[in-house]
Amino acid sequence: MTDSNSSHLKKLPLHSEHERFGGRFGAFGEWYVPLYYTSVIEEHEQVRNKVGVFDISHMGEFYVRGKNARAAINQWITNDAGKLFPGKALYSPVCRENGGIVDDVVVFEEDPENFLVVVNAANIDKDFAWFSTYLPKDVKLENKSSDIALFAVQGPESRPLIASLFDVDLSRISYYHFMKINSPFGEVVLSETGYTGEEGFELFCPIQNAGKLWHRLFEAGKNFDLKPIGFGARDTLRLESKFLLYGHDMNDETNPLEAGLNWTVGWSKDDFIGKKSLEAEKSRGVKKKLIGFELTERGIAREGCSIQVNGQAAGQVTSGTFSPTLKKSIGLAYVSTEFSQAGQPVEIEIRGKFQKASIVKTPFYKRIKSTLSKKV
Repeated sequence: MTDSNSSHLKKLPLHSEHERFGGRFGAFGEWYVPLYYTSVIEEHEQVRNKVGVFDISHMGEFYVRGKNARAAINQWITNDAGKLFPGKALYSPVCRENGGIVDDVVVFEEDPENFLVVVNAANIDKDFAWFSTYLPKDVKLENKSSDIALFAVQGPESRPLIASLFDVDLSRISYYHFMKINSPFGEVVLSETGYTGEEGFELFCPIQNAGKLWHRLFEAGKNFDLKPIGFGARDTLRLESKFLLYGHDMNDETNPLEAGLNWTVGWSKDDFIGKKSLEAEKSRGVKKKLIGFELTERGIAREGCSIQVNGQAAGQVTSGTFSPTLKKSIGLAYVSTEFSQAGQPVEIEIRGKFQKASIVKTPFYKRIKSTLSKKV
């Protein structure tokens, strides 16, 4: 499907492949991406029950190199880079001095002087400028986003599929760990990470080999009923698992404590950008919190819908959808701390009418027998 209004948008390097699979396209920030191929619900269930692959080559990749690379990164992120070692990855917000979230990133340590930082597509330029502002003279920062393709293979069948594709012993890595593989597709970084709540892997490869790897994935995937998955299901999957979306559930105006990301703050670190502001916020207590809700009436609460309690303004929705797994309408919202407890009844304005909802514990969905807890 083509859109005459899409000419100004960026296309994924394998756009023609997504057309070949029958992709239905739409805007995602500055990108023109496949929203779905068959249907969002069908693709959502494919990942929950079997295996699917997302082309997320729009994401940004920076390399940080030098003897003081770790120290520089430890200043940039709220989490503690001291947890890293070769083959380990770490999720973290990046904050401004006032505690506002610049972005949320994943840092990979290849060796003590070489780190890969994966950033959100919409923030590539902003993040590069931000990191450059705080870059020591002896540390090198490189934007390699246009040189790297990234595929996410997610679902219960992802492990045997990846094992057959690369003929590697995957017992060597676990959640938020990775390995480098010399392959026919060049050097591939294989990471046990994802954005769906299911077991899964992300594959970084040289952009010139992206098509070759994509085709080989589907050859290997025939035995596992591998399907391409669009950005629509990516959103429903991540929301069920309460993985936050930058620019919606967090932004420059929210801080990690409000967003429920307290566990990503390395309070024991000597310093990091925003630490003083976050310590002050922790001491006085946050005024709003990101919560999960379920609608008890029909409808879907979208971003921007207002929330009230007993006729009093209480907050605003940041993400909302119909959950294919739970068969309920769910969402995330910031509400005043006094109304943030699970079980709190609220009303959400949808198309001019207030609908009943209730605050619930999150994540909404957690994989059975899961070793996953949080993005750590």
